[in-house]
Amino acid sequence: MAEVVANKVETVVSETINGEVEKLIENVSENQNDDPVKKKKKKKKKKKAETDNTEDGEKDDDLNEVNDKLSNQKLENGEPAQATGEATKKKKKKKKGGGKQQTDPPSIPISELFPDGNYPEGEIMKHPEVKDFQTAKDRFTDEEKRALDRANTYIYQEVRQAAEAHRQTRQYMQNYIKPGQTMIEICETLEGISRKTINEKGLEAGLAFPTGCSLNNCAAHYTPNAGDPTVLQYDDVCKIDFGTHINELLTVLFTLSFNPKYDRLLQAVKDATNTGIKAAGIDVRLCDIGESIQEVMESYEIELDGKTYPVKSIRNLNGHSISPYRIHAGKTVPIVKGGEATRMEEMEFYAIETFGSTGKGVVHDDMETSHYMKNFEAGHVPLRVQKSKQLLNCINQNFGTLAFCRRWLDRLGQSKYLIALKNLTDVGIIDAYPPLCDTKGCYTAQYEHTILLRPTCKEIISRGTDY
Repeated sequence: MAEVVANKVETVVSETINGEVEKLIENVSENQNDDPVKKKKKKKKKKKAETDNTEDGEKDDDLNEVNDKLSNQKLENGEPAQATGEATKKKKKKKKGGGKQQTDPPSIPISELFPDGNYPEGEIMKHPEVKDFQTAKDRFTDEEKRALDRANTYIYQEVRQAAEAHRQTRQYMQNYIKPGQTMIEICETLEGISRKTINEKGLEAGLAFPTGCSLNNCAAHYTPNAGDPTVLQYDDVCKIDFGTHINELLTVLFTLSFNPKYDRLLQAVKDATNTGIKAAGIDVRLCDIGESIQEVMESYEIELDGKTYPVKSIRNLNGHSISPYRIHAGKTVPIVKGGEATRMEEMEFYAIETFGSTGKGVVHDDMETSHYMKNFEAGHVPLRVQKSKQLLNCINQNFGTLAFCRRWLDRLGQSKYLIALKNLTDVGIIDAYPPLCDTKGCYTAQYEHTILLRPTCKEIISRGTDY
C-alpha cells in the first residue's frame, strides 16, 4: 500500500514540476536574444555575484528552487535525487572528494579509499646531470622514456598503494607512541594497523619485515621477543622501522625522541638522508652518493650534558637496492666516502637510509636475536628433523624470502620451535640478524625513504607531510 501511495505522490510531484519547468523555459526563451550558451554563462556570473532585482536572476533562482524541492521530495521517499539543485551539487562534491573517510586509528584498506586504483604520487624530482658518461639522456629519446614510463604504470600503482598505507600508519603512530608504553605494545599496535591498511593477503600484500624499534645505541634489527619487558623512556631515542609491500617492497624509517636535547642529532640524519635522495639518480655512481651523505652528516655536532659530540656516519651500515620479495637486492648505497662505483639504472628501487651516531660510528652484533630471513640463494637442503621441516614449511607459506620475527611465529601458533629455528640457521637455510649496536651510552638515529628511478624522473614514493 505504501509503495502505491509513494508512486502516486511521485507522479503528481513529477507532473507539477514538469509543468513549472516548461513555463519557466518558455519565459526564458521569450526574453532570450543572445546565444543560449553565452546567456547561461552570464546568469551564472550574476548569481555568483549575488545580483538582485533582475528578471533573469529571479528565473534562475526559481529553477534552482524547483530542483531543490524535487531533490528533497525524492530523498524523503527513499529515492536518489536526480535534480541539479544545490542539494545535488553538495552531494556531488562529497563524491568527488573520495568515497570513504579513514578512521582514527586507521582501519580501512587503502584500496577502498581509492577504488579507482589511482593512488597518490610521491614527490617528483629531476635526475641529476651526470658528466663524462653516456647517460640515459644519450641512450634514450624522450619519447622512448615516456613509453617505458607508461608500460610500468601498474608497478607504480602497486608501490604507491603500499606507500599510502605506510604514510597513514606512520602518521598515526607518531602521535600514538608515548613514553611509558612497552615496546611490544608499540610494535603490535603498529603492525595491526598496517595489516588493515595494506589489506594483508598472504604473500601478495602485507608487512615487508618486522617492526624495528631500536633504542639509543642500538641502531637496527631490534624488535621485542615475547616476554620482553622493555618500556619506552622519555630520554630514549627510538628508531621505528617498518615496511609494507604489494609484490614490490617499500621500506621507510623515522626516528622518535621526546627530549629536545636530541633534536640536533635527528636533524643531522634527516638532512643527510635528503642529501642522499637529491644526489641519487640514473647513471649516478653509488660511491658519490655516500660521499655527499657523509659530508652533510659530519658537518653537525650535538651537545649533551655539557659535552659536545660530533655526529658520525655509521660506516658499516648503508642503503640498498630493493627488488620483489628481496629487501637487499645486491647494490649498496654507502653513507661514507668510498664504496663501489656501480651506477644506478632505470626502473630500480632504492632504500636511501642514513645512520648517525654520537659514538664510534661502527656497529656490532649484540643482544638477543629477533629478526630472521630465509636465504634468497639457498637451494634444497635435506633436513632430518621433522620439526625443522614443519617450521620451514610454515616460513615458506607465510613469509617466503621476506624477513620475520619470533613474535610472528608465535602469532601463527608455532610453539617449541627454537631448536628447529637454530637448526635451519645452522644449515644455512635461514639467516639470523641480531641487533646492531654502537658503543654503550651513545645515541644513534636513522631516517629512510624508498625511491624509484623512473625513466623520466625520480619519484620519492614514501614522501609524506611528516618528512
